[in-house]
Amino acid sequence: MLEFNKNFVENKSYESYSTNTYPNKRMVVFTCMDSRLLELLPKALDFKNGDVKMVRNAGAIIRDPFDSAMKSLLVAIYKLQADEVVIIGHHDCGMSHVDTKELKNEMIERGINKESIDVLANGGVDFDKEFQGFETVEESVSQGVNLVRNHPLLPEEIKVHGLVIDPGSGKVDVVTRDERK
Repeated sequence: MLEFNKNFVENKSYESYSTNTYPNKRMVVFTCMDSRLLELLPKALDFKNGDVKMVRNAGAIIRDPFDSAMKSLLVAIYKLQADEVVIIGHHDCGMSHVDTKELKNEMIERGINKESIDVLANGGVDFDKEFQGFETVEESVSQGVNLVRNHPLLPEEIKVHGLVIDPGSGKVDVVTRDERK
C-alpha cells in the first residue's frame, strides 16, 4: 500500500480526483461499510468523486440520536452544505440476524476476557443492544430514516430518503422517499 501511495503521489495521480470539501450534489449518504459497496454503490447511483459526503458503519444502523453517525450527518448539513440525507442499506448484510451471544463467545475465543465484557455491562453498556442486528434491511432503513427525520437538531427543510441496494446486481429500491417541498 505504501509503495503504491508513493508512486501515486510522485506521478500526481491524485490530480484527477481534485475537488473541494463541499458535495457537488449537496447530499450526505449514510450506508454500510460492506466492501462490496465501495465501488458498486457510487457507480450504481452515478456518484463521482466530490459529489456526496459518505458516512459508513456496520449495517448502516442509526439507533441513538447522538451517536457518531448522526453527528456526522448533522455536520454535513450544517458545515458542508448538504441538504439531503440518503440512508442506504443492502441485502445480504452481515448485521442482519446478528447473534450477540455467539459474538460474545467469538470475542472470548479470540482472547477478550469475559471480565472485560462484564465491566462494560456494569458500566451501563448493553452489549446486546449495541451489537444487535436487524431482521429486514427495509425495517432497519425505515427506523434510521425516522430517527433522522425526527431529530431535534435537523432543519425541517432537509429531505431524508431510504434506499436498499442489492450488492449482487446494484439494483436500488426505494424504501421511503421524502416528498416534502
